[in-house]
Amino acid sequence: MKKIKGKLAIVTGASSGIGKEFCTRLAANGCDLVMISNQNGELKMAGAEIEKAFPVRTYTLCLDLTEREAVKAIEIYLDAHQLRPEILINNAGIFSFDLITETSERKIDAFIDLHVSAVTHLSRTFARRFAAGGGGWILNMSSMSCWMPMPGLAMYAATKAYIRVFSRALHYEMRPRNVNVMVACPGGIATDLFGLPTNLQKLALKIHALQTPEKFTRQALKRLFRGKQQYINGWLNRLSILFVGVMPTPVRMLVKTELLDKNIRR
Repeated sequence: MKKIKGKLAIVTGASSGIGKEFCTRLAANGCDLVMISNQNGELKMAGAEIEKAFPVRTYTLCLDLTEREAVKAIEIYLDAHQLRPEILINNAGIFSFDLITETSERKIDAFIDLHVSAVTHLSRTFARRFAAGGGGWILNMSSMSCWMPMPGLAMYAATKAYIRVFSRALHYEMRPRNVNVMVACPGGIATDLFGLPTNLQKLALKIHALQTPEKFTRQALKRLFRGKQQYINGWLNRLSILFVGVMPTPVRMLVKTELLDKNIRR
């Protein structure tokens, strides 16, 4: 982690949750930040908190990454401020638990625009910039759900699977150019993304069903700067990939009837 002192990182989805924790962890190691989110108030507050806690500079950019010109807007902002990042963390994401037929076209487009289009174009743009500048690091956030074609998770799992496959291929393409691309596929993390109540989050942490954002981001960054290509947190999550692959259809249908259908009726 000593190698990042004085460098500049871009973090998307930086106003809360894992994104904010990535920013905190980077700042603690002397890294300046370009923090991007579509939550302007929370973003400015997060940037101010980090600057107060650590001797680093933060730049906050309120931006909707689903907009067509979002990547160009980031480049214009960087060039206007004469900023030269060497680290990119594509963390921004959305989640919903619903049937595809009950999911609005707008929400479906948001999954594709944010998890597929934005990640692809940001990775491409900054892979080229980093390579031209002598090297850099890109971390793309996938999910354990990329191995889990479960009812209710179709859009989330499918787009996160895209991120994983895309990032693994980009890793090999950019390795000869001194740009390390790593994909992180976390299991449950104790954030508000999935809407789990605080008391249940605390219980899940006690039984190790969830991991804290602090621990996850610390381990993910260590692996990124060691040149790893993929990170799955926890041996239980790595083991569960095997079980998910052989899970019979009746078990998957239980997820639909006992979780998804009942949730829709409420």
